[in-house]
Amino acid sequence: MLFFGFTCAYAFEPIPITVSSTTDKIIFDGKWSFEYEWKQTSLNSYSYDDGTTIILRSTHQGKFIYIFLDPITDRYLDRMNDHAIICFDTKDNKSIKADLNDYCFMTSLEAKNGFSYQGGYTSTHTGFFNKIPNPDGFVGISTVSDANDRYTPIPHPSYEFRIPANLIGRENVYGFYFSVYDGHSKNTYTYPQNLELDSYIGISSPDQWGEIYSPDKSLPEFGFPTISLVLTMVLTLFFTVILRRNSLMQIRR
Repeated sequence: MLFFGFTCAYAFEPIPITVSSTTDKIIFDGKWSFEYEWKQTSLNSYSYDDGTTIILRSTHQGKFIYIFLDPITDRYLDRMNDHAIICFDTKDNKSIKADLNDYCFMTSLEAKNGFSYQGGYTSTHTGFFNKIPNPDGFVGISTVSDANDRYTPIPHPSYEFRIPANLIGRENVYGFYFSVYDGHSKNTYTYPQNLELDSYIGISSPDQWGEIYSPDKSLPEFGFPTISLVLTMVLTLFFTVILRRNSLMQIRR
């Protein structure tokens, strides 16, 4: 496994995110809907001092990054109070204050629509984040996972996200953060663990975030229009060279 150096006091293990070919099978209903729904994704498990366990599944394909957070030990269903946040530092510059390169996304238990935030705002009350319109294709949804959940059939909150890659840029490494709030215990569980939250939204400063990375460097995928453009340019250059060479041969004759 690949590791990235990090000298901050908040130690972390970077998260590998792999490419999937089955994301079109995901049903965005806020839970693990059938046995193989999130199976072809990266798996990371986080355990906390009070016995809480959170499962993170992540993958990317085409235009989107996909994240599933599954707090499998939360037995209390605090609807519209339990919530999860994921954040990306798109330049991984570990800024002390959230800047324009930082994006966060939130959804609450039983919420049908999530919220999007961007850094660079002036208010310390919001941790320098400002709510922005949800980008096209974004999904942030949560409901109760139960019988079909891969890890436990006992009802518990779960959170599904689909993030447009064009919004956060196509990089091999991002700064990354998540928090899961348990409305019953009033505890917030984070990656990296045990971070101080700098705002009422529940987000720590980006200099404390961990990292999520593409082990095979496949995340900056070339879309079909890009490939077409490159091929067109190459073919145009090729035929231009051929025509010039033929013209010179004709002149010499």
